[in-house]
Amino acid sequence: MRVTRIVVGGLLWLAVAASAQTAEELVAKNLQARGGIDKIKAVNTVKMSGTAYVMGINAGFGQENKRPNMIRQNFTIQGMTQIQAHDGSVGWQISPFQGRKTAELMGEDDTRDLIDNSDIDGPLVDYQTKGNKVEYLGHDMVDGDDAYKLKITLKNGDVIYYYLDPDTYLEIKTEKQEYIRGSIRYVEELLGSYKQVAGVYYPYSIEMTMKGGSGPDHARITFDTIEVNVPIEDSYFKMPSK
Repeated sequence: MRVTRIVVGGLLWLAVAASAQTAEELVAKNLQARGGIDKIKAVNTVKMSGTAYVMGINAGFGQENKRPNMIRQNFTIQGMTQIQAHDGSVGWQISPFQGRKTAELMGEDDTRDLIDNSDIDGPLVDYQTKGNKVEYLGHDMVDGDDAYKLKITLKNGDVIYYYLDPDTYLEIKTEKQEYIRGSIRYVEELLGSYKQVAGVYYPYSIEMTMKGGSGPDHARITFDTIEVNVPIEDSYFKMPSK
């Protein structure tokens, strides 16, 4: 019995070690596929503009990011622009479609997505330093095609599943589970049309499906332009005074 326990325990340890090693390998291959860690970290600002298709309506969409952890998203329809932003400390918004034309602070739960998206590098870069945990879950299917599946547990407890293309090692799908006020909000993204900008690959097409939130349950974003390292003042992300 003692020998059996030792053998079984050894096999379990080897399985865990192999899984961890595979996770590390996949993270390294994903970052290399995106352009390499040096080029990823050389990006200090990102400016994206395109079109969002939501609930049968086409709208202008723009997003700017700047280190460290600043983000601003603009959603424009018929001359009115909704803004959601995070300056690295607080989140704020202007919601003209709801009759609010002055800036107001956002609650902690409402800023979860903004804070996560404010990370230019993404959750896999320096994930251990950020307090994230990565596990390899084997293979899964995405639209009938094989994919590697990674589970990323963020420091705040949210979980993101990454599906990597086995040929390119770029993410082709993500599934996010956010735990908000005792309930779970799901966000699924299909990523495609990758193009290289300053040596780093970005998806120019994102199709989102949301469950458990208060907003629309489906959206599609296509980017016309993505620029990096363009000058953006910190004040652009700050909440304007009333």
